[in-house]
Amino acid sequence: MATSSRNWHRNKNWSSFILRNYDPEASKRSLPTLEHLITLSDDAGVIQHAVEDVPNRSTGYCTDDVARAYMVVLAKLEVDPHDGVAKHLAQTYLSFLHDAQIDDGRFHNFMSYERTWLDAVGTHDSVGRAMWSLGYGMRYAPRTSWRRISKKLFDNALRSLDWLSYPRSQAYAMIGLAHACEAALRQAQDDKSGELVKYQRSLRALADSLKQKYLDVRDADWQWFENALTYDNARLSEAMLRAGLSLHDDELVAIGLRTFQFYESVTIDGGIYVPVGNEGWYQRGGIKPKYSQQPLEATALVDAALVAHDATGDPAFRSSAQLGLDWYYGRNSRGIVMARNGGCLDGLNEASVNLNMGAESTLAYLASAYALAARPAAALSVAR
Repeated sequence: MATSSRNWHRNKNWSSFILRNYDPEASKRSLPTLEHLITLSDDAGVIQHAVEDVPNRSTGYCTDDVARAYMVVLAKLEVDPHDGVAKHLAQTYLSFLHDAQIDDGRFHNFMSYERTWLDAVGTHDSVGRAMWSLGYGMRYAPRTSWRRISKKLFDNALRSLDWLSYPRSQAYAMIGLAHACEAALRQAQDDKSGELVKYQRSLRALADSLKQKYLDVRDADWQWFENALTYDNARLSEAMLRAGLSLHDDELVAIGLRTFQFYESVTIDGGIYVPVGNEGWYQRGGIKPKYSQQPLEATALVDAALVAHDATGDPAFRSSAQLGLDWYYGRNSRGIVMARNGGCLDGLNEASVNLNMGAESTLAYLASAYALAARPAAALSVAR
């Protein structure tokens, strides 16, 4: 784990490894390929932004995106266990997260292209996302060493939970804790150190905090956690659902379902997913902005809907998840295909699209496709 900035020499073997292991025939199969993610990645991490489909190196790297990327390649390995490039990328991304953690358990966020950390500590969201990805790694990483390293970093980060003060950063950490609980359950019979109890206690504290936010603002017509719907909205409902399932708390599950159904009522219009746009957010009592729509909203819908389906068995939630994936494929308010060559356009506007294909957008698309591919009943629906 790094405690200071450093510069590294670039690995000259990176390109040759990718060329030896990349399978061009994969584009003919049902799953979207890692083609554009490979383009955005190097031996350090993932370049944040792109100029159309070309990496914009001046924007450097961030823990937010590398955390997402770590989960995406692990999800790819869930459905394609023999993907050698995904395995190599997973090691690269986990190495970045290892270096990003500072001594107090929190994480840096921004790194320059010259491999120098640009902040003393990252944002609340970036720390929450790092914890989410590491909890996910504890549960799903195919190698014992990756699960062990993910756990070491995750456990060290538990000290930062009290520092997380915003609903989304807390929700990201809650999702990571729920995954950590599932990972700990595998070893519960041999658990001599109370790992599961430790994670459940932390998850309970955050869940109670988010629950209180809901109780403070909800009414019959506004079943939400805040007085506005802003960004990455469905993650709040997902976090409550995962917490309720992990803690066997029916009230938390009920709040997760109630808020998610409210979110569906706001964003699903005529069988099309229309997320809250970035142009002013959706203030309580106001008018929902329709544009600029961001790809990360669709993947949040997919994940929340799949957890709601797990909690209830209601096939309608699986259909909602499919609507989220279909948004990338052109079933959106403008009928424009956002997914292209394994990447995704950065935003859908009223009279235009953002032709850049940065990391956040690309990872949102890939995460959605792989999440649904892991569900047998939906496998055929992701073929494009």
